[in-house]
Amino acid sequence: MGISWTTVGLLVISNTLMTFAWYGHLKNLKGAPFWQVVLISWGIAFVEYCFLVPANRIGNRTMALDQLKITQEAVSLMVFIPFSIFYMGNSFRWNYLAACACILGAVAFIFCGKQ
Repeated sequence: MGISWTTVGLLVISNTLMTFAWYGHLKNLKGAPFWQVVLISWGIAFVEYCFLVPANRIGNRTMALDQLKITQEAVSLMVFIPFSIFYMGNSFRWNYLAACACILGAVAFIFCGKQ
């Protein structure tokens, strides 16, 4: 079975939201009280789950569970790297490419030979 592109699209949205929930406050809410940061992050996470749950349900129709998880991890990395560089202002490093190659290798291996 192949990758569900609807699932991938929903996972991109989901991971983008979750990346902001987990890391966006490090840039935007440095001086905010902890309780406020938690509530904002939980609010973002709620919206994120509105995309993640359908992504997993749709993806499970065409992918095995292991394929779905590895796909999610690959999407997560593909979302995090641009977030880190363009939003958080971190420098691009060679190890980003190495990490991408490893994750894409994992995707290839997990889909190899599956019916």
